[in-house]
This record gives sequence, structure tokens and C-alpha cells, in this order.
Amino acid sequence: MKKIIFLLFLTSLGYAQKQMPNIELNSISGETINVSTQYSEKDKLYVFSFWATWCAPCINELEAIHKKYATWKESLNVELIAVSIDDSKTLKRVKPFLNGKGWTYNVLLDSNQELKRALSIVNVPYTIVVKNNKIVYVSNGYSQGSEEELYQKLKGL
Repeated sequence: MKKIIFLLFLTSLGYAQKQMPNIELNSISGETINVSTQYSEKDKLYVFSFWATWCAPCINELEAIHKKYATWKESLNVELIAVSIDDSKTLKRVKPFLNGKGWTYNVLLDSNQELKRALSIVNVPYTIVVKNNKIVYVSNGYSQGSEEELYQKLKGL
């Protein structure tokens, strides 16, 4: 009985938040975006990748996905949103950092970490896949090749 309760507890951790919260963030260009309404096109997959300029695994993950992103967009109805959790001390590094990357992702700034807290995210990189405004997949951490796992998961959704 204890094992069953423990397994139920572990299962609930990944999907504690079933729906995207009604939170507004600024885009890198200064536009205010409500994450639950802006990214809610029916049957479209939205990949929210939480990252920071000081997080090497985050950057590695976004770089690896960037190499394949055009193919992903062509074969799947998917959009990646890179959510920077850089705080007021490191926020000024985000734009210059992005200028050298050439990423085609939408970038949102969660500088007060409101969305991060609402989704109970502890560590980055952290990836959430949303479909029809519901969280359908969660992944924490990055290792080389994880982007292929994510792609396979997206194909199955």
C-alpha cells in the first residue's frame, strides 16, 4: 500500500499544474504576452523551454533543438517558446546573448519568475509541452540526445 501511495505521489509531481496559468510575460521585444491565451491554438504543440543565460545545459539544449527546429516545424504543428528566468541582475544579458545565437524561437522574459513558480519549477533546463492549453509532457534536465527523445514524444502527441 505504501508503494502505491508513493507512486501516485511521484506521478502527481510532474503534472501538478494541468493547465497553463493565466500569467502575462514580456517578450524580448517588450510586447506583453498572456501565456494561456497567446499559445492556445487548437491541436498545436507548444514547447516551453525554461532557461537562463548562466545555465550551460539550457543553452546546449536550445542549441541542439535549434539545429533541428526547422524540420520539427515542418513535420509537426509545433512552436518553441524559450522562457528566460534571468533575474534583474542578469536580465540585461539576454538580448545581447540572443543577438549572437540566431535562434528563431519566441523568447519570453520571466524575470520575477512568476510563471516558473506557478508551474512549480525548481531547476532549469525545464521543458513543458502544452496542447490545447493543457500540459501534456514535462521534462527536467538535459543530456546530449535528449532533443531526439523530445521529438519522438512530440510525434506521439
